Amino acid sequence: MEITFSLDEIHEVAKKILAFPGLKKVITFDATMGVGKTTLIKALVKELNVSDNSSSPTFSIVNEYRTSELEPIYHFDLYRLNNEIEGYDMGLDEYFYSGNWCFIEWPEKTPNLIPMDHARIIIKEVENGKRQLILIN
Repeated sequence: MEITFSLDEIHEVAKKILAFPGLKKVITFDATMGVGKTTLIKALVKELNVSDNSSSPTFSIVNEYRTSELEPIYHFDLYRLNNEIEGYDMGLDEYFYSGNWCFIEWPEKTPNLIPMDHARIIIKEVENGKRQLILIN
């Protein structure tokens, strides 16, 4: 799936992503800093019926949210990891294989811990401040 959108359309984009047939629950986000990974994840979390405010887990590395049905959703920002061993020591693989939603920023920090069977979202900034999103499921 490929979508070009402006940031004011982000909630509609989140709905389209979540409606994608057979969407995997572990999703990596590939984009440069400042392109909108966290903004998109916030919209996805909201569409999954989380009423709490979501934020970037840059310093905590993982944030856990609960849906209205009390199902966990995990949002990872792996930017601050120094190496993959740190991620393994944190038990990231247990989160990734939990069967719950896992949204992962900076997945290249732990390439061997990411499940082979995951979805990938690539976001690029294009002209007029718009974003191009590619979903590979």
